[in-house]
Amino acid sequence: METAVVLGWVVLAVVAWISQQVSRLIVVGGSHPVEAIMVGIVIGATVRNAGLVPRGWEPHLKRFQTPLLWGIVLLGAGFTFRVARELPLGLVVMFATMVLGFGFVFLVGRRTGLPEKLSVLLAVGTTICGGSAIAITAPLIGAEEEETSYAVGTIVIAAFLLLVSLPFLGGFLDLSQTAFGVWAGTAVHNTPQTIGTGYIYGEMAGQIATVVKLTRNMFMVLVALMVSVWFRAKEVDGDRLGRKAVLKAFPWFLFGYVAMAVFAVQQLFPVGWIGFFKEAGKFLILMGMVGIGFGTDFRAMRRFGLRPLLVGILGTAVVTCISLGMITIFRLK
Repeated sequence: METAVVLGWVVLAVVAWISQQVSRLIVVGGSHPVEAIMVGIVIGATVRNAGLVPRGWEPHLKRFQTPLLWGIVLLGAGFTFRVARELPLGLVVMFATMVLGFGFVFLVGRRTGLPEKLSVLLAVGTTICGGSAIAITAPLIGAEEEETSYAVGTIVIAAFLLLVSLPFLGGFLDLSQTAFGVWAGTAVHNTPQTIGTGYIYGEMAGQIATVVKLTRNMFMVLVALMVSVWFRAKEVDGDRLGRKAVLKAFPWFLFGYVAMAVFAVQQLFPVGWIGFFKEAGKFLILMGMVGIGFGTDFRAMRRFGLRPLLVGILGTAVVTCISLGMITIFRLK
């Protein structure tokens, strides 16, 4: 393992620890209203956009995926039957947001003059699994590199906006932990931002958001293949490249999460281990959120152009409203 990569993780860990201490110092009405995740994101984004990150550090600070994925795996130890009970209704909300959201984003993209492939990438990124879904779909439909980067950048910005705004909206609407967990799990695009959004709101919300999002991730390969058939892109090199993209982007860490959940439910862990796994998992997630903060470049909005960004944000708003509407209809408590 490269020494520079390890040093990058050390930096993320130090900033994550500082974020925890800062969040504990903020006290309002006898409680701590600001989560460490939010503090970490703000610190990372502020340092990045103020130009304080040395140029040579950037590639290594972006290697936050490994601790983040291990954090997701460890969070499986917190899985309970209460979380499982919320999954059926979460699936109904998820399917509604996927189908209606995909159709809306694609049609709006086409009506506003975006290329067909870019419209599809924005649709799968908004409704399935953010950048991973785009990474799978792009080679299958023969999307240009510029279209792929536009879509990924737009989705990252939209997901970041949800990360910082959804917990406040959930508090304003007085949503329960269950309702908010389903909302975050079905509305937020990328897996890290989804989990971060849930845990900002609360422990139970974070667990439910994680389960719903990981279930949602399982559909991205199927949707990508359906889109590829639609575009008739499974030919010669496109088919080989498509399989490679699928294998690379498939959420293999899902199996680790499920294994930890099974062990926890069957009470196979020694006493005290579950608490340790949960705390370690949350700290690794916090490191990942700090990494996302370091990777957030607000200047990128100018490079992406206005129309794709507006379509992505509008689609995000619609998917968020569809999810919230379904949650209200089913009266999730």
